Amino acid sequence: MATTDLDVLLVGGGIMSATLAVLLHRLDPTLQICMVEQLEDVALESSDALNNAGTGHAGYCELNYTPKDKHGDIQIRRALEINAAYEVSLQCWSTLVKEGVLNAADFIQRVPHLSAVWGDADAAFLRQRFALLQAHPLFADMQWSDRANTLQDWMPLMMAGRTSPATMAATRVAHGSDVNFGALTRQLVAYLKTCPNFTLLTQSRVTSLKAVQQRERTSWQIRIQDLVSGRAHQYQSAFVFLGAGGGALPLLQQSGIPEAHGYGGFPVSGQWLICRNDKLIQTHHAKVYSQAAVGAPPMSVPHLDTRMIQGQSALLFGPYAGFTTRFLKQGSRFDLAKSVKLKNIKSMLGVGRHHLDLTKYLIKEVFQNHEQRMQSLRVFLPNADSDDWQLAHAGQRVQIIKRCHQHWGKLEFGTEIVSSADGSLAALLGASPGASVSVKAMLDVLQRCFASRMQSQSWQDHLKSLIPSYGESLIDDADLLARVRRDTLSTLQLNQ
Repeated sequence: MATTDLDVLLVGGGIMSATLAVLLHRLDPTLQICMVEQLEDVALESSDALNNAGTGHAGYCELNYTPKDKHGDIQIRRALEINAAYEVSLQCWSTLVKEGVLNAADFIQRVPHLSAVWGDADAAFLRQRFALLQAHPLFADMQWSDRANTLQDWMPLMMAGRTSPATMAATRVAHGSDVNFGALTRQLVAYLKTCPNFTLLTQSRVTSLKAVQQRERTSWQIRIQDLVSGRAHQYQSAFVFLGAGGGALPLLQQSGIPEAHGYGGFPVSGQWLICRNDKLIQTHHAKVYSQAAVGAPPMSVPHLDTRMIQGQSALLFGPYAGFTTRFLKQGSRFDLAKSVKLKNIKSMLGVGRHHLDLTKYLIKEVFQNHEQRMQSLRVFLPNADSDDWQLAHAGQRVQIIKRCHQHWGKLEFGTEIVSSADGSLAALLGASPGASVSVKAMLDVLQRCFASRMQSQSWQDHLKSLIPSYGESLIDDADLLARVRRDTLSTLQLNQ
């Protein structure tokens, strides 16, 4: 069988692989890059608009990014880091918009981000959180109110029908955003397809991934099956990126790199209630997040969102979590069983033992009926009519399970890069905040896997032109933040 030589092989046709491909092409246009996607087009799994929250996660409204420590003090560092990372994505997208690579109106919209809570205790927490965040330049534009007339202006649909005297409070950032990551991915891939050294293989699956030892560095021999013809093709690549969402873990295990030992996955499914009643949609223009239920994973924080899906406005509420054994929405029910190996079974058993509350929560979610789901919605919308809302399935998320000496294994709800010691292979595992920080995450992959080239003046200059704040801190430099934010908000039309 003939072998095709590559510099870069990207497994998965989602926002992560597309972002990494664009960065690498801009840094070195001579690189031979191939992207492999098993579905008929890119961005049909986790990056698809209905399969994720579509929130430009910036820490403005997500209360789980500002937890309390053991002393009861609110910690804001995570929110600052997420916000700064999202600003990196905005800068990259802005540059590509200016160059005509992207059309901002087709993938990003201005939608204010709000946090809303009920009751005196949660209102006190929200006000304290606001005071801490608003004192930092990253969150200087945040507003807080518990006044009924202000809340009526911010979220009129949610205030309709409220007769209870219970305390209600909210924070708001007007320049929040809704992002269609599916549309963004397709625009990035459309650009890549115009580049002579890029190849896209759809309806193709990686069936074998084998290390080939060379003098100083490992290369990878990959067998890819064409799912239409059934024919297999062989490639050899100097670098492999596993960015296939839930499909990344099985391939990472197959790679055999020591760094993958102990990793497992805990799949969680999601569902939305979707409203397409135009009258209701027109009276709500915001993403409103609140507190998660006790025992719920962070991806299940309830929120009522204005969304743009396939060019049409909609309201989504949820997500409602559920247990699944599939790692992808279009995966196999045997995915979870096949992922259990001798090198991760201890981690898996440890998580199963110490996270019974999560298991109980997911079982409860699975067996909810429509009216029970509506009761959750009516916390946000007291007058919600069951006939206006329909259930739809969102995407799959595979949360990270990894080694933990104390409990054998622990469950992580963020994203994590796992890479080989020589930098020849990297995988992105996990979910939240995911797509929003795709540029920062892929810069981290470059730093790990192309470390020597990242030090070159040429690559540094290219990155600086693409991301003006590259190499500097938006958390610590208020003047730099002001300059780049003013530019990105204007270019992406988020200040209008």
